[in-house]
Amino acid sequence: QVRLVETGGGLVQAGGSLRLSCAASGRTFRTYSMAWFRQAPGKEREFVAVISWLGGTTAYADSVKGRFTISRDNAKNTQYLQMSNLKPEDTAVYYCAARQGTSHSTADYDYWGQGTQVTVSS
Repeated sequence: QVRLVETGGGLVQAGGSLRLSCAASGRTFRTYSMAWFRQAPGKEREFVAVISWLGGTTAYADSVKGRFTISRDNAKNTQYLQMSNLKPEDTAVYYCAARQGTSHSTADYDYWGQGTQVTVSS
């Protein structure tokens, strides 16, 4: 069992930066791939980034590639999403998710956090 809690969301101007954190409980955290998804009002939840359990493999949605960086610290049971050059279209609730094996599909993830709001003003 893995419990996930996101922090770090907030309001930022376009071009600014934010770092999201996702703290995980459970001794098996380090065996899980971790991902970030986001959901804007009126839209479906979409993939943002994923990192393998050892951190050797990462993948990003085209819309965030070059601006967002996913990382993890297994000693702290925490994963991160560093977001730079933020745009108004990045406004959404951001969710942390975990599963064994990487995937870009929301349906494949077993564990989810409650989400944290990111709002980017123009």
